[in-house]
Amino acid sequence: MKRILSFIVVVLITTGVMIGTSPGLLKSLKLGLDLKGGFEILYEAQPLEAGQRVTSQSLIQTAQSLERRINALGTTEPEVTTEGTNRIRVRLAGVSNEAEVRSMLKKPAELTFRSATAADAKKPGQYSKIELRGNDFVENGAVVGYDQLNQPEISIKVKDKAKFAEITKRLMNKELAIFLDDELLSAPTVRSELTDGSASITGNYTRDEANKLADTINLGALPLKLTEKYSQSVGATLGQLSLDQTIRAGLIGSIIILIFMIAMFRVPGLVASFCLIVHTWLVLVIFYLGGFVLTLPGIAAFVLGIGMAVDANIITYERIKEEIKSGKTIRSS
Repeated sequence: MKRILSFIVVVLITTGVMIGTSPGLLKSLKLGLDLKGGFEILYEAQPLEAGQRVTSQSLIQTAQSLERRINALGTTEPEVTTEGTNRIRVRLAGVSNEAEVRSMLKKPAELTFRSATAADAKKPGQYSKIELRGNDFVENGAVVGYDQLNQPEISIKVKDKAKFAEITKRLMNKELAIFLDDELLSAPTVRSELTDGSASITGNYTRDEANKLADTINLGALPLKLTEKYSQSVGATLGQLSLDQTIRAGLIGSIIILIFMIAMFRVPGLVASFCLIVHTWLVLVIFYLGGFVLTLPGIAAFVLGIGMAVDANIITYERIKEEIKSGKTIRSS
C-alpha cells in the first residue's frame, strides 16, 4: 500500500509540475526560420585588396562582426556560421525588414581610429574625425604581449610611418579611439610621438579583452567583401502554418500511440503512457535549457524519439507476458 501511495504521489506531483510549466516552456522555445519565418543567406568572402587572401581568423572575425551588426538591429538569436575556407551562412528567424538587413550585412566591417574635434569637446566620448582606417595597418600586425608590469598590451604596426608620426604628434596626450563600424571598442591615450610605425596599446585589459581587440584590428587590416551566393526566404505565415500542421499531426499520432499502449497492456500500458508524456516534457526542457533552435527536422527527430521509446516499452511488456505465460509469477516475470 505504501508503494502504491508513493507512486500516486509521484504521479500527481509530476503531473502538476508539467501542467504548470508547459505553457511557459512552449512559448520560450526558440523556433527556426522554417517555423517562424525569416531568411537564410550564404555569403562567399573575398579580400577587398588584390594580393590578399582569406584566412580562417579573418573569416571567423567577419562572422562575429556580422553577428554584432544583426544584434544591433534587435533581431533575436541570429545563427551565423562559417563554412569551408571562405563562406559564411546567416540564418535569421522572425525578420520583417529583410531588405534593410541584407543591405547592412553586405558592407565590409570597417575599423577606424578616430579623434575628437573642437565640436566634439562639448560631447564627452564623441569622436568624429577619422585618422586611420583598417587598411592603414599591416596585415596580422596586431600582437598581444605583456608590459613591464606584466599587464597585457597590444602591439600594432602601420604601413605609413610618416602619417602615423604626424597623427601621434598632433594628438599628444589626447585619445585616439578605436571603432569597429560605429561601436567604440577602446579609447587609448597617445603618450608620445611614434616615428617607427609601431605602437603599444595599454590599459586595464584582461588577456581575453586584449586578444579580442588585437583580432579586431587584424580583421580591419584585412576587410572582406561578401558576395551573396544563395538565399532562401520563408514567410511568417508559411512558417506558422508548418508549425500548426506539425503540432496537429504530432498530437494525433501521440494520442493514437497512448490508446494503443493502454488497450494492449492495460495497467502497464497506462504506466508506459504516463512515462512517455514525462519523456516528451523532459526533452522540451532540455531544448529550453540548452538554448537549442527547434526546426521541422528537429520535430521529426523528436517524434522519432517517442516512437523508439514506445518500441522499448512494447519489447519489455511482451517479454513480461511471455514469462507469465510460461508459468512464472508477475514479480518473477
